[in-house]
Amino acid sequence: MKLIFDAHLDLSLNALEWNRDLRRPVAEIRTAEAALPKRMAGQAAGVVSLCDMRRGGIGLCVATQIGGCMKPRSFVANWESPSQAWAMTQGQLAWYREMEEQGEMVQVADLAALERHLERWADPDRAAETKQPIGYVLSLEGADSIVTPDHLDRAWEYGLRALGPSHYGVGRYAMGHDVEGGLPPQGRELIRRMDQLGMILDATHLNETCFWQALEIFGGPIWASHQMCRSLVDDPRQFTDDQIRAVIDRGGVLGAAFDVWMVVPGFVRGQSHPQEMNITLEDIADHIDHVCQLAGNPNHCGLGSDLDGGYGNEQCPCDVDTIADLQKLEALLAGRGYTDTDMAAIFHGNFVRVLREAWG
Repeated sequence: MKLIFDAHLDLSLNALEWNRDLRRPVAEIRTAEAALPKRMAGQAAGVVSLCDMRRGGIGLCVATQIGGCMKPRSFVANWESPSQAWAMTQGQLAWYREMEEQGEMVQVADLAALERHLERWADPDRAAETKQPIGYVLSLEGADSIVTPDHLDRAWEYGLRALGPSHYGVGRYAMGHDVEGGLPPQGRELIRRMDQLGMILDATHLNETCFWQALEIFGGPIWASHQMCRSLVDDPRQFTDDQIRAVIDRGGVLGAAFDVWMVVPGFVRGQSHPQEMNITLEDIADHIDHVCQLAGNPNHCGLGSDLDGGYGNEQCPCDVDTIADLQKLEALLAGRGYTDTDMAAIFHGNFVRVLREAWG
């Protein structure tokens, strides 16, 4: 079993807004939710838990806080005021801290902690057997909850190490991929302050105008934690080849996402089914391979599954029962000619390299 670094998981959202005890196996969580009245997408169809992450060798992840104020408003992760959104992210932080108290997780916020954790998970099979904690790098998806610049400094102090300025819709600091417009003045200031602090810029969800403006302002490390290729799925959510090359040129990494409407053309959320369309991990591998071909090497692609990111197995590849099935990618990539060294880079090494460079 190879060590996997999943660069995007909304764990605290699932714990607090979906009311999932992620210490339990996925099968138990599904059974508990099946007895409840239907009220949310992905109910009784989740694929992520901490024990299933261990079972699949996912010993390190980027775990999010999320609390937006975007317009138009939605019912999840979207608050009427920045103060409410900030309060939600602080509740999410409290959940991560409790998982640390329980020995389930450990925060990775500097180089020394990263190297200790990689040693802890040097043998993923052994680490899983002995229930080693899962390491997490804290990220914020959408910056709306940053009430003032002082709040960004406070977030850095409690361990926030990556930030994506936008999510969906019109944000306070940046525009989401689904709307037009550039960075407002406060967004430019936020990105400059991130640069000064040493945060990683997550370019995921930025519309094209904000993407190029952000890269012009920001001089530090970047990644796109859960991002697919527009040449394979023609939608503004995906990056063009020019955007992908820009991330590559900056030494960044793009994480392959597993939400299938981003993976193949023609999938309609709420109507289409992965089984009927035969969407599998081979389709994920197509996006991985596309990034690698653009780069000319395997050093700028990783995994950022976004599994259970507001959906369940109704929007997953049909050969993914739980997150542990990410390990199936090894055989698929080997069949395409990727070596063990290539796969180690894709599975964890590339994102680890960005962290080492950011924190070194």
